[in-house]
Amino acid sequence: MAADPEDEGRPFDDDLGPLAVLAREGSLIDPGGHAPATPHVIVLFGATGDLAKRKLLPGLFHLSRAGMLPDCHIVATSLDALDEGEYHDIARSACDEFARGLITNEHWGEFERRITYVSGHHGVHGLADTVRTLEATFDTEPRRLHYLSIPPHAADAVVRTLGEAGLTDRARVIMEKPFGTDLHSARQLNSLVREVFDDDQVFRIDHFLGKEAAQNILAFRFANGLFEPIWNRQHIDHVQIDVPETLGVESRSAFYEQTGAYRDMVVTHLLQVLAFVAMEPPTELEPRSINEEKNKVFRSLRPIDPGNVVRGQYEGYTHADGVAPDSDTETFIALRCEIDNWRWAGVPFFLRTGKHLAEGARIVSIAFREPPKSMFPAGSGVGTQGPDHLTFDLADASKLSLSFYGKRPGPGMKLDKLSLQFALHETEESDNVLEAYERLIHDSMAGDQTLFTNAEGIERLWEVSQPLLEHPPEVQLYRVGSWGPPAMRELIAPRSWRLPFERGWRQKR
Repeated sequence: MAADPEDEGRPFDDDLGPLAVLAREGSLIDPGGHAPATPHVIVLFGATGDLAKRKLLPGLFHLSRAGMLPDCHIVATSLDALDEGEYHDIARSACDEFARGLITNEHWGEFERRITYVSGHHGVHGLADTVRTLEATFDTEPRRLHYLSIPPHAADAVVRTLGEAGLTDRARVIMEKPFGTDLHSARQLNSLVREVFDDDQVFRIDHFLGKEAAQNILAFRFANGLFEPIWNRQHIDHVQIDVPETLGVESRSAFYEQTGAYRDMVVTHLLQVLAFVAMEPPTELEPRSINEEKNKVFRSLRPIDPGNVVRGQYEGYTHADGVAPDSDTETFIALRCEIDNWRWAGVPFFLRTGKHLAEGARIVSIAFREPPKSMFPAGSGVGTQGPDHLTFDLADASKLSLSFYGKRPGPGMKLDKLSLQFALHETEESDNVLEAYERLIHDSMAGDQTLFTNAEGIERLWEVSQPLLEHPPEVQLYRVGSWGPPAMRELIAPRSWRLPFERGWRQKR
């Protein structure tokens, strides 16, 4: 399954760098802050796929180099008939292209020795025998971490395989999105998973929640007395969660035909971020409390009204390999959500995402209500540039901005739109950020489910999605490099989409 290409952040020096120092001191921001003590055997299913190459192998290498990976073996498996040397070449090539920083032979040799390749053609018993042989090399009984980097339709078979192979003891399993394709399939998959694993063994991953910026939403809201009192329908006019992408479907057409933009991005990413924005304060910063508050938001979501949805398809999509000439799969979607509870009643949440759009961005924008009456004279500029916004940039750069009106220096009362901005790259901690997959793999080994989704929440999201899935509006064509079908503007009117920005982010100096 392909990962979403992202900025990889600033590289660090050729040595272990500040990340390793902080890891040894236990002072990283992420839970744990160091390698779990228990040895692990990590079984990576789909080990030759795009996600493994772009994110998982480079992420594991980074954790290993930084001293945050426990004593472990990595068992890579896929249906490709490769020998171990051939797979090591694939892994090295992937890390050369996508890992951060330079790779020395010393660092690579240490990581490569951890990797064993097992072709799926050897069957379930070949995999189980390899895992148990490697486990016997540890002085203490290791844990198992299974990463299912596979398409949704293959999840059933792999979960059953793990049960048949007896590889579920002392195990945790990371399951990639989307978790099911509708309510029925999600319930079926959850039922199967529960036959093989206990709930606390299952880690349903959403890499958006592993981003530093997404977690900063929680910190910003709940650690500051300034904003939480105005975080409600009385002060907030609307919320936008906007994730346009410049890339097309490319080699993912077969996968995309099974999912489309709504299943691929909205259920699995955008609605999860919505929960961070809308949730009530948890009683404590631990998995059970956070998931319960997220699930309260999902329970309060009104079913998605197809009349509040715009579906689009970029011109030329049907010419891609594996796409039917009459395909109505959406590559763009914009929708209006409503949360029917005391805090958010009447506040619309607008979500947008799509392929081949004008810019690539990942923002959450909170639009505050404008003052009920203005005493400023005509021509002062008040209100001409829209409401005040608090904007979170969810890219790895981790930025936030608060816009407001302020007086222009000089005579008279002329006002301009100004902004206060923060960017992670302006702090001394910019080199210490874990990429989302790195953080989530580390948390899985530590057994920390804080940033993962659970079965109840996923099933509820598919439940509110049923009206749209059963009665999708017709797709509308849009030009490559545009912002999507024109109807998206009618969806948000009389408001406007926050992107494209009229004012750019302050650049690093």
